[in-house]
Amino acid sequence: MGINLLPANILHDFDVAERHHACSILKTDFREEGDDLVAGLSELKLPKSQILTPGGGKSPISRGIDKFFYDRKWQERSFKVQVQVDEEITLSPTHHVDYYKNGVAIETEWNNKDPFFDRDLTTFRLLFDLNVLSVGVIITRADELQDIFNALGKGASYGQSTTHMSKLTPKLHNRASGGCPVLAFGIKKALYEENG
Repeated sequence: MGINLLPANILHDFDVAERHHACSILKTDFREEGDDLVAGLSELKLPKSQILTPGGGKSPISRGIDKFFYDRKWQERSFKVQVQVDEEITLSPTHHVDYYKNGVAIETEWNNKDPFFDRDLTTFRLLFDLNVLSVGVIITRADELQDIFNALGKGASYGQSTTHMSKLTPKLHNRASGGCPVLAFGIKKALYEENG
């Protein structure tokens, strides 16, 4: 079963990777959150004009994803985790996720440096181990989009050291997320709109 539980349009428009039965868990235990995810991915488009928009802050693509999830009551969330030995706090890191709802976290990595994947997966693993998170999701880009970026003269902005599926999937296979169920989506050329 696994990713075959996803609608055909999602499998057509995205490279999909999964760990620890994430699709089945979303489908059976987190139906509303899974439906939000599928609806958000189904609405996603990559207009040429947004790819060409100069950098600085969040891209229009990331802002559009933000709006979709915030409109559906997902929240940006920080988790403060403390490690205490006797009376002394020895470690007090803060872990952040882009969107969180009812034990499901979603991270968007459109064009960051690839170590951000390590951060996301470490956060998923820790929150899962602490019974705060049931499923983690990462939305990034498929490698094939590089052809479009190159053709638009934006290839240098979206280089090999930035976030894309071939940087993420080895980390998933190497169990960087521990036992946390993870679902990853890489946006493919099918969503590109030349006239958008």
